[in-house]
Amino acid sequence: MNCEQIDSIDRRILTILQSDARVSNAAIARDVGLTASAVLERIRKLQKRGILEGFEARIDPLALDLGLLAFVFVETDESYGTSAVGEALAALPEVQEVHHVTGEDCYLVKVRAADPESLGKFCREEIGAIGNIRSTKTTVVLGTLKETGRLPVGGGDES
Repeated sequence: MNCEQIDSIDRRILTILQSDARVSNAAIARDVGLTASAVLERIRKLQKRGILEGFEARIDPLALDLGLLAFVFVETDESYGTSAVGEALAALPEVQEVHHVTGEDCYLVKVRAADPESLGKFCREEIGAIGNIRSTKTTVVLGTLKETGRLPVGGGDES
């Protein structure tokens, strides 16, 4: 997608932004040795190139009564190369991620729900209403040791 090289300063900027997306350009500038306006220009270029895709707030799922995390494996009857089921899954608000996967299943879906009953209802009424689904298998998460959207940028302090 982006064949252009990312230099060490861009990598450091990306690392800082992944750590705290609300950090000021002036603070980033102090860290990387540039002016705030130069940092702003680099951030704009990273956005224009599609490398920096956006900024979003992370919310504690428990605060929204969505403490149950589950992964649903979905097998479909779709023709090879079509993705209507995946698109329908992605449109559901309870779904956080949809991955097209190899193997027996077609999609791996990350879902948040309030409790097992809510998850069951969601699987029956929402996922079950999508056509061309052959079967599902659901794995409920008992505990999470690590969950992040951060990527190993390299060229800077990753901690």
